Amino acid sequence: MENLRQLLPSLNSLVVFEAAGRLASFSAAARELRMTQAAVSYAIARLEDQLGTALFLREYRRVRLSEAGQRFHADVSIGLQHIQRSAQGLRAVAAGSHVTLACSTAFAAFWMVPRMERFRADLPEVDLRIQTSDRDMDLVGEGIPLGIRGGVPADWPQYHAEALAPEQIYPVCAQSYLARHPRPEAAEDLLAHPLIHLEEPFRSATTWRDWFASCGIEPRRVPKGLQINDYVLVVQSVIEGQGIALGWRHLTEGLVAKGVLVRLTGHMLATGKDFHVIWPKQAPLSRPAQEVRDWLLAQRLGQP
Repeated sequence: MENLRQLLPSLNSLVVFEAAGRLASFSAAARELRMTQAAVSYAIARLEDQLGTALFLREYRRVRLSEAGQRFHADVSIGLQHIQRSAQGLRAVAAGSHVTLACSTAFAAFWMVPRMERFRADLPEVDLRIQTSDRDMDLVGEGIPLGIRGGVPADWPQYHAEALAPEQIYPVCAQSYLARHPRPEAAEDLLAHPLIHLEEPFRSATTWRDWFASCGIEPRRVPKGLQINDYVLVVQSVIEGQGIALGWRHLTEGLVAKGVLVRLTGHMLATGKDFHVIWPKQAPLSRPAQEVRDWLLAQRLGQP
């Protein structure tokens, strides 16, 4: 194997090339990197000489990446981003400055926010940052130490996983809805009511058809209704009295306890799947991240 030091361009030349290609300007790259334009031009020329190909097409008062330059720029950008994230992660582990938790908007709104006062009291020195996404995030690629994910740990071999809450689902509505409609006592009764459906765009989610099937009711009998692709908006629609939706117990039990939502029927679907706290196997957790993980898991028997 060739000596990498001889084979690979210098980091400085790659940083200059990334900036110049991204900005399509040697002058703009010079300003961003606080270099002279001559220094940027020299670094690019040396890089092209080392690689034996032109990376830029020089035109009147502008430059643009050549075909080879476009391919190389894509690889360099990805490589530098990974190095940057890894370095940031290592600095965060060393400094323990903050802890990021990746989760769904629904988990943040209905599970985490009601517990934030308790969190701040228990871990006052931890700077917790909650990052929400409509899909499961790549914790390693994003440099995030902790996440919440529903499913089976065997599907995430790159992560450690500890169960936080079982997936248990029951119908919910608002008190204002019951003031205008007869209360459905059995699953069969729900078929005559407006149902609000969660149309999860990226994550797999249990549907009304699944819930009715667990009651022995044929899915084809399930009525159509309002379809929403965000669970926070589903719950808000229920609170506004617009219909009945499925309530994930770990997210809605606090609202049920406060009387904001009402649990309907005696049937609760337990899917056998859990929601987990996960963290990458290949990245060591900082002490604050370990404290956040342990705090989350300690809430398994707690109440919002």
